[in-house]
Amino acid sequence: MRKKLFWLYAVAAVIAVAAGVAAGIFAVNTADLPKVSALEQYRPSATTRVFAADGALVAEFFMENRTPVTLDKVPKHVREAFMAVEDPRFYRHSGIDLFGVARATIKNLMAGRIVQGGSTITQQLAKMLFLEPERSYSRKIKEAILSIQIERRYSKDEILALYLNQVYLGSGAYGVESAARTYFGKSVDKLTLSEGAMLAGLPQAPSRYSPIKNPERALTRRRHTLARMRDEDFITKDEMEAADSEPVVLKSARALSTTAPYFVEYIRQMLDERYGQALYRGGLNIYTALDLTMQKAAEEAVVKGLADVNKRHPRKDHEVQGALLAIEPGTGLIKAMVGGTDFAKSQYNRSVQAHRQPGSAFKPIVYAAALDKGYRPDDIVMDSPVSYPGAMPGKRWSPSNYDNKYSGAISLRHALAMSVNVVAVKLMDDVGVDKVIDCAHRLGIKSEMPPYLPLALGATDATLIEMTSAYAAFDNFGVYVEPTAITKITDREGRVVEEPSPASNQALSPDTAVTLTSMLEGVIQHGTGWKAKQLGVPVAGKTGTTSDYKDAWFIGYLPSIVTGVWVGYDDHKPIGKRETGAEAALPIWLEFMKAYVKQTGVQAEKFPPVPPAGFQNMSGLKLKVDQTKPGQATAPEEQEVRQDEYYDEPPVKKDAPVTKTE
Repeated sequence: MRKKLFWLYAVAAVIAVAAGVAAGIFAVNTADLPKVSALEQYRPSATTRVFAADGALVAEFFMENRTPVTLDKVPKHVREAFMAVEDPRFYRHSGIDLFGVARATIKNLMAGRIVQGGSTITQQLAKMLFLEPERSYSRKIKEAILSIQIERRYSKDEILALYLNQVYLGSGAYGVESAARTYFGKSVDKLTLSEGAMLAGLPQAPSRYSPIKNPERALTRRRHTLARMRDEDFITKDEMEAADSEPVVLKSARALSTTAPYFVEYIRQMLDERYGQALYRGGLNIYTALDLTMQKAAEEAVVKGLADVNKRHPRKDHEVQGALLAIEPGTGLIKAMVGGTDFAKSQYNRSVQAHRQPGSAFKPIVYAAALDKGYRPDDIVMDSPVSYPGAMPGKRWSPSNYDNKYSGAISLRHALAMSVNVVAVKLMDDVGVDKVIDCAHRLGIKSEMPPYLPLALGATDATLIEMTSAYAAFDNFGVYVEPTAITKITDREGRVVEEPSPASNQALSPDTAVTLTSMLEGVIQHGTGWKAKQLGVPVAGKTGTTSDYKDAWFIGYLPSIVTGVWVGYDDHKPIGKRETGAEAALPIWLEFMKAYVKQTGVQAEKFPPVPPAGFQNMSGLKLKVDQTKPGQATAPEEQEVRQDEYYDEPPVKKDAPVTKTE
């Protein structure tokens, strides 16, 4: 009897000790456990997506490439594929599947290696969200406790949805939606059984079974997933065999990063300043004005045009660079942007970052200031030698024309068409340098401008986006609209976060803008931009060439679009002898605009002589349209001017540092 009591007490003591140890272990491992209620406020990092004007996906920004979806968006066969390989008894356990653990242990022993895991989907979710990826018994205990707590608080469908949005599936993709787009270029709700099975096979070893990196292993893993689905009666034998025989067709969404790369990086840099980490984690939807057809034509035109320049003037150490920008004049919307020849080699965006001398492309601003003062296109100015006090005591500066010849009495219209240097300088001298600089600022040129007369010949620095936007004001009855690439930004739920309304101002009177456009039509019809007549529709525009042929410009417009082109070397070396704006930049503009005219079906649309109904004239000036007919001067040969040096060449700002993409 005493022996029985002894053993009874001994067993009780052991049980008590074991219970105490278990309680101690439980207490130790639960002391620092996070609250599972935090899942109610959990918002996983989501991918921000950038869309073109037609809704096409252009690019994605992310720290973790994730696009959360609700469970009803995930097809039944995709859900079952994940359950088959990760947790076939998901809907029958309470967070820990003891039966599954036993089965996995037996299979692993029989195989002599680990072929199945015992963790449930709930345990995997607990580990992903709350625990460090360490291998220890302590972590497994915490994982089990958290799993039970999660199961008590949330429904199975809620847990499965969280898991499918959280799980890492390789190639930077988190969650089934991002993985579907990354590997197959489609949304998860469009996945076939075969594709869903391939994704479901990835969580165990995403890199090892990646269809991109290891296609053969991916096929083997897909076969295993389909077999597990058949074992669990999720699919029939015929469905399994049909899915197993399907070829793998990958259409990686990552290729999107090559679409309009300079435009995308322009967007990223601009929004990074405003949104910070939210740009990469917030799942924003960024809608832009980018026209993909125009963008493709712009890229092709730049590549073709620069190749021709390189052939004419080969240089071993550098390739000539170029940029193109197309803007809607009335809205300021950027429709196409090319910032260089190869984004992979240089992320320096020459359409917005490069400060270059515009040369004669600046002259229309001088004429705009003159027209605002009261000059008219038929006014006569003497094209004759002139000199002005120089910056150094006892020195004089004498501007000269391109061919060192003078025409005598000449109308302003003819002088602009032929890009006569002396007339532009005389106009600035009469109007006042400060007045011209003020006019340029109203037209959106933010770059600092030196207050001296050579400014009339473009002896300043400006960016292509500044110059193109200024010309857009000429095309928009004098209203300058700040250029913008974004039309709307929404959050991950589709709520509008930002709907930009670009700043605008009446930079010129409508009368000045209409008259100046008429004069710039003369540049095309009878002057330095005569090659643009090949477009076959009314065009207004201006060429520009700087001293020693270091920069070549052409900015031209139709009523519906303004396009600017710049060509030059990054190191400011000469492009080549006689590589004027008409020779190097205008052909690129023409190639692009031919594609634009073909795409839009624009006919011979004339520039309207008066603003449309509803136009708000912010200048307060009454519109009076100039009726002076264009001069009849002709330009059988290129008559582009070069910028004359003002003592030493005006200092050039150093280019901004290269900004690399994420």
